[in-house]
Amino acid sequence: MRIHHLNCITMCPIGGHLMDGRSRTLRRARLVCHCLLIEAGSRLVLVDTGFGTRDVAAPAERLSRFFLAELAPEFRLEMTAAHQIAALGFSPDDVDHIVLTHLDFDHAGGLDDFPRATVHLLEPERAAAEAQATAHARRRFRPQQWSSRDRWRTYPIRAGEPWFGFGCVRDLAGLPPEILMVPLIGHTLGHAGVAIRGPSGWMLHAGDAYFHHAEMDPERPRCTPGLRAYQRMMDSDHGARVWNQGRLRDLVRAHRGEVEVFCAHDPLEFERLAPARSPWEPVPALSLP
Repeated sequence: MRIHHLNCITMCPIGGHLMDGRSRTLRRARLVCHCLLIEAGSRLVLVDTGFGTRDVAAPAERLSRFFLAELAPEFRLEMTAAHQIAALGFSPDDVDHIVLTHLDFDHAGGLDDFPRATVHLLEPERAAAEAQATAHARRRFRPQQWSSRDRWRTYPIRAGEPWFGFGCVRDLAGLPPEILMVPLIGHTLGHAGVAIRGPSGWMLHAGDAYFHHAEMDPERPRCTPGLRAYQRMMDSDHGARVWNQGRLRDLVRAHRGEVEVFCAHDPLEFERLAPARSPWEPVPALSLP
């Protein structure tokens, strides 16, 4: 199994270093949309999609004005998952499966680019997204991005065979047992992490269960004020998110070296996992042997 790390369009939220802790001004920060392309034998599996080619072509038709103003994504076609996968020598048609942490616009925008892929997500996520129950839900969940809806495969949240103390969904249809979903409810009502057993051990893509690497410090967890406020604004269940963050810190404390935990938007984590290149540029064509 081989894992490629992709930043599928950079987001530049208002707040500068109050958001990312790295920018030199208060104007705009830089956050990644950290996706994974997994070569699992003859199958290609994508974990999240980031923004897609149709988002780049017509952002005002696909995304809410609120989030376009707040996050100011850098819409570059070459940063989409479809184009970076092509740079690695594959075709979007080669992607057999997409495993979603959740259906927020910055995680599911590229679904349309993979016309053959089965999309895996938790059942409560689909229900909450399709309900469109509040103005906030309508801003974050964008049916304009869901031409793949007839290929969605959903799973109930249930305590299955444990994974490092977490209940999980192991039997994802058509996927190897080395890829599983770990319910991490809070950011959305069907939010999940995706665990992958790769050549160097387990990795857990924790999606938006947290936003800043320092939140996983087992002894002194902390977060920038901007990201703390953004997480609170986006919470569907604040208590559940905080509880699950605590469980992730316990995982890091007890199993450091066995499980590599990372989230969807922290550039420092991306740089740690893909140290040979800049997160702000696409995968160079056929750069990986």
